Amino acid sequence: MGAAQAAVERLRAARDEVTELSLDALTVPELLHLLGELEVDRRRQPTVEHRLIQALRSRCEPAAIGAKNWTGALATALRITEKEARRRIRNAELLGPRQAMTGEPLPPRLPNVAMAQQRGAIGPEHVKIVKEFFEKLPPYVPADLRDEVESHLAGIAGGLGPTEFRQAADRLAHLANQDGDPPNEAERARRRGFTIHKQDIDGMSKISGSLDPEARATIDAVFAKLAAPGMCDADDEQPCVDGEPREERVHGDVRSQAQRNHDALKAMGRAVLASGELGKHNGLPTSIIVSTTLQDLESAAGQGVTGGGSMMPMRDVIRLASHAHHYLVIYDKHTREPLYLGHTKRFASPGQRIVLHALDRGCTRPGCTTPGYWCQAHHVEGWAAENGRTDITKMTMACGPDNRLIEKGGWVTRKRKDGRTQWIPPPHLDTGQARVNNYHHPEKYLLPEEDEGP
Repeated sequence: MGAAQAAVERLRAARDEVTELSLDALTVPELLHLLGELEVDRRRQPTVEHRLIQALRSRCEPAAIGAKNWTGALATALRITEKEARRRIRNAELLGPRQAMTGEPLPPRLPNVAMAQQRGAIGPEHVKIVKEFFEKLPPYVPADLRDEVESHLAGIAGGLGPTEFRQAADRLAHLANQDGDPPNEAERARRRGFTIHKQDIDGMSKISGSLDPEARATIDAVFAKLAAPGMCDADDEQPCVDGEPREERVHGDVRSQAQRNHDALKAMGRAVLASGELGKHNGLPTSIIVSTTLQDLESAAGQGVTGGGSMMPMRDVIRLASHAHHYLVIYDKHTREPLYLGHTKRFASPGQRIVLHALDRGCTRPGCTTPGYWCQAHHVEGWAAENGRTDITKMTMACGPDNRLIEKGGWVTRKRKDGRTQWIPPPHLDTGQARVNNYHHPEKYLLPEEDEGP
């Protein structure tokens, strides 16, 4: 460690020296040249990170340092997002050194691109384009052609900017697949997906994805009925969801096809939920769960929070509450006293789970973004420590992986005086990070953190 630490300290000292340089005497060409030299240094830095990440992953499993996976470990240790941690791990897998099962060193998966990065010839934008190129390249392209293409990409990337390089990569993709072989079943399965993106500030959510032929045929059949003019119109007091709409509603329907598709999708989801055929999920009937305050409900203002972590305007909450098979949990904003308490069984009752949805809204481990629908009810001090009591005031929400962290990863949970759940990391993972998770309570970020002891 001494030699490595000394090298890092020399690197910091060199950076400090460069930072303190006087630029007054430099000409414009010299300023541009200096910027170019620093860009080369910036591009080379990830090569060291790749080696460190690969070495770390080869030495132990995440659980050994109190983490559920390497993404979470890096995000916590480096104070970066899990998205950024995943990106760095993926880059290390592609561009960092590897080891065979027998321990023999292996070159990176993209050796020529890795060498170009080590020289500082390519930057993160070039690397992203290369990654996307191989992700989209069909699996039936021969291995030798893939190697040839990788070498060619690394060669041309060093002389092009990202915009020109992307155009060249797209052209090369067509040449690599010029036979145009149709994708097989495995390729279609790999590409399938449906993503609902983060809510915008107005509450709307964008979607994207790719449907396989069967899913497309299914949606087409549903939309042919429910997205027809006059069907499932949200502006109707009693929207037509069965049978045939009235003739005047068909001709008076001014919605676009996209808007009718949206309303049909919502009606389809409501019908499935109302049918009761989805069974239970994490101890509750599969339903829409919304939490709000009594004050917001009475004033018909503000926002409710769903079990999926999405925000819902109060007018929509009130409209939902008029339908069957929905749970509405209400709290007084001053006391936040739960309306239901239970003490007799080890596993949380449906009533207690509903209260946890309103209290925690999602996993309470700091940094975890898992919403309430995908969380479990966790005994903060353990079932045995609680003397067999399942008291709502001693329970919290935790996703499955984080729940197991408490059992095997050395984490400890406890309740603060204000009812929030603290997560105490094991000493070797403690970097001074937050002890409570405000992700599901963003309003807490706007308030000073009070000193609430256990």
